[in-house]
Amino acid sequence: MIKRDTWVRLIKDFSEFKLPEMVERDIKISELPIKRAVSIIGPRRAGKTYLMFHEMRVLLEKNIEKSRLLYINLESDLLIGCELSDLRTMFELFYEIYPENKNKKVYLFLDEIQVVSGWEKFVRAVMDTENLQVYVSGSSSKLLSKEIATGLRGRTITYYVYPFSFREYLRAKGFKIETYLSSSQKALLLNLLDKFLNGSYPEAVFFEDDKEKILREIMDVTIYRDVVERFKVKNIKVLKLLLKNLIASTYFSVHGFYKYLKSMGIKVSKNTIYSYVDNFSDAMVLFTLKSYSESYKKKEQTVPKPYFVDNGLLVVNGIESKGRLMENVVFMELVRRDYSTDTSLFYFDSQKEVDFVLKAGGKIAQLIQVCYDIDDFKTKERELSALVKAGDELKCSDMVVITYDFENVEEYKGLEIKFVPIWKWLIG
Repeated sequence: MIKRDTWVRLIKDFSEFKLPEMVERDIKISELPIKRAVSIIGPRRAGKTYLMFHEMRVLLEKNIEKSRLLYINLESDLLIGCELSDLRTMFELFYEIYPENKNKKVYLFLDEIQVVSGWEKFVRAVMDTENLQVYVSGSSSKLLSKEIATGLRGRTITYYVYPFSFREYLRAKGFKIETYLSSSQKALLLNLLDKFLNGSYPEAVFFEDDKEKILREIMDVTIYRDVVERFKVKNIKVLKLLLKNLIASTYFSVHGFYKYLKSMGIKVSKNTIYSYVDNFSDAMVLFTLKSYSESYKKKEQTVPKPYFVDNGLLVVNGIESKGRLMENVVFMELVRRDYSTDTSLFYFDSQKEVDFVLKAGGKIAQLIQVCYDIDDFKTKERELSALVKAGDELKCSDMVVITYDFENVEEYKGLEIKFVPIWKWLIG
């Protein structure tokens, strides 16, 4: 049980807390016409807390008194062991300290809510009985979505936060996006693009001199706090080997990794490996992309491609290939644009591979290849022939090649193919 004095201290400390300066994100939280909780979900260190701070600043700019706002970080060392009943105590004390709020709308921000078991019962109860807006954040995709689906069914709207997009990165660096660029502006833009391709965790962007140290710390926190502790992982050696293998691979086969471990004399079941992959996905570090097929069974049997939430995790582990880094960036931008690896985003492999297949309205909407070096004739021929073959099989004529800095529209075997520089595509 959390002591009353601890809650009083936290409530009063927030009243004196000065909100930090922030880079504006492209995520816009709408003012809700009906009573719903706002859920902010994303990996650690992606900026969930700062998005909450931004919403607080918006409220203060509307002349809402700060005493009507309450922010609690539930991962504070003062709140270890916090339970459902403690949340109720916190809320009662908030009204004791600010009794005038009983007649006003209040705004409750609960950060890293997943640490409190049964949190959704508290949120549902206060939404039913009090005049308030609740914001919750968490770094567990499945845990939160499962609890939201069951406990807050139809009572919440969810926003996903990832490390900076390229637009946000340019904003953080003070670069103004213009329709027409001078030679010096274009050179600076490409320089910033190269840095962005090496990762965009906000903290690493602002403290570039300590970037590697920050990224390694994020890796450690992600592994040990979000996976080892949360899922009570016992075989840490296998978990670390798995992460290294996922980072080094363009395709990942559980069966292949199982055989690799067996050859090293390491005993582990395939089910354990599958569960560890799921754990990384739940911590929102890893995404796995399936090959497109009309058959659900075939789709599930394909060897998935691993992608990571931020290129920094690849770079700090020795991945330097510009092509791989560009492809990972394009994948994450598609995720930001609400494409789902379950329903609308795939790769396609019919002897020749297409990097991304986008599905919309029940049909294939676009095919995308990512190619860093389009100058090489053989490379260009390979990429275009794969697109055309897939376009023919999937009945799709919208084909795009995302390049480093080449732009054109070309005809290939009677079909129009657009070449778009990645910086222009990312700016959108």
